[in-house]
Amino acid sequence: MRVDDFDFELPQERIALRPARPRDAARMLVVRPQSDPELQDAGVLDLPMLLEPGDALVFNDTKVIPAQLEGTRTRGDAVAQIGATLHLRAGADRWWAFVRPAKKLAVGDRVRFGTTSEARACLGGVLDATVAEKKDTGEILFVFDLSGPDLDAAIHGVGHIPLPPYIAAKRGEDEQDRTDYQTIYAEKEGAVAAPTAGLHFTERLFAALDARGIERHTVTLHVGAGTFLPVKADDTRDHVMHAEWGQISPETAARLQAVRARGNKVVAVGTTSLRILESAAQGPGGLAAFAGETRIFITPGYRFRAIDALMTNFHLPRSTLFMLVSALSGLDTMRAAYAHAIETGYRFYSYGDSSLLFPSASSIASQDELSR
Repeated sequence: MRVDDFDFELPQERIALRPARPRDAARMLVVRPQSDPELQDAGVLDLPMLLEPGDALVFNDTKVIPAQLEGTRTRGDAVAQIGATLHLRAGADRWWAFVRPAKKLAVGDRVRFGTTSEARACLGGVLDATVAEKKDTGEILFVFDLSGPDLDAAIHGVGHIPLPPYIAAKRGEDEQDRTDYQTIYAEKEGAVAAPTAGLHFTERLFAALDARGIERHTVTLHVGAGTFLPVKADDTRDHVMHAEWGQISPETAARLQAVRARGNKVVAVGTTSLRILESAAQGPGGLAAFAGETRIFITPGYRFRAIDALMTNFHLPRSTLFMLVSALSGLDTMRAAYAHAIETGYRFYSYGDSSLLFPSASSIASQDELSR
């Protein structure tokens, strides 16, 4: 498909720069695809009553790290300032990163991240690394002087929360973002972007879901900085996704299989949960344990095997995520839903409002397909 098919106009004032307070006070648009799509204005707190007892929500328990690093490359007398966004861990002492400007770095260069002031250096306020590899795309593999937990602690000391570009362009990161840009159930460090659909959840909402008999399960997908990158291809077939690491335990896979076997729904909380579930969809029953990298790219025509609905925020025009929701609910349906959201004042993107999307009749794999 043409990437232009997924374009739409979004007024700048619809981009949320701060989350709703409390988190669960955000609005939620319920989308049920039909010949004339049914759009229902609701709130995140209505979620328990929009689901049935026995349904299951699947959350991504990844935890955002302060993966935005600012540093200095010194090569003889030549000094250059660079910015790096870590996006994929490659070992105990190494990370792949997107760098600006990448042309300032060559294999073998040394980079010092953090302040170079003597006072901070004594407190561990710097982090040194060597450029080990450089791809044609500009991605850099850094090998750090520290490893394991020591490296993790140093990144926390010198790094910044990598706010999405559409927020960072309008305001700087502050201490509140370290709380706001993290789900309350975040557990496993490794993401450089938040699974933002989960930002709406509170202990109050969890209690209401439990009282309704809605199951809660967790999977892991360490969201990479590639989620912020624009689609530069003209045709979706020419776009290449960046790898992200994820995991689904055998126990979670079995429990989610049981949910669907009894006729209840598996509802992914966020496109990241959906993508790791669909990456693990294989064999009879549609789901298996998984651990490894995924580059899954979902566009219209895809047949979903592991999920029955999706809770997600509103996404960028021409983005892989708008393509994904269009695959689930239909492109015409999502165009209508987004037009309604813009017209009625919904807030967009990471800190914005939510939607609950049900699938079109043609987007869910048949029982015959699942049995293959």
